[in-house]
Amino acid sequence: MDGEIPNIKKWVVLYPVYINSKKTIAEGRRISTIKACENPTCAEIGDCCSHLKLSFAIEIDKAYPRDFMQRGRVRVLLKKEDGTPHNPAISSRKELMLRVAELVPRHPGRTKKQEPAAAASTSGTGPSKSGKGGKKKR
Repeated sequence: MDGEIPNIKKWVVLYPVYINSKKTIAEGRRISTIKACENPTCAEIGDCCSHLKLSFAIEIDKAYPRDFMQRGRVRVLLKKEDGTPHNPAISSRKELMLRVAELVPRHPGRTKKQEPAAAASTSGTGPSKSGKGGKKKR
């Protein structure tokens, strides 16, 4: 029975913040904004890992230390016991982040939601009043 339970403590940890294009490097992003995706969720990352034929486990009770309000992280089994990668196309943590960030925008649950949000953000009329705040004179 012990042989069946995988030791997920040795698996690679992937927080959604790592591939979030809305975050800065100081806030925890690990890849370039061009390659990152907008607000990924743990479920989407998990689905992308299964698409890449990698074993994964979603830990909902965990949080990223720099942003502890965002709950959840994904543990991914990147390499076998002998050190060979499960998926030869993904040999490193960085490669995993880039591949998952590439797949998340094409996630089936996301394709419908993304269109209205993209249309609203492009209208960009900006604030109408001038930037001067200051005290009003009496």
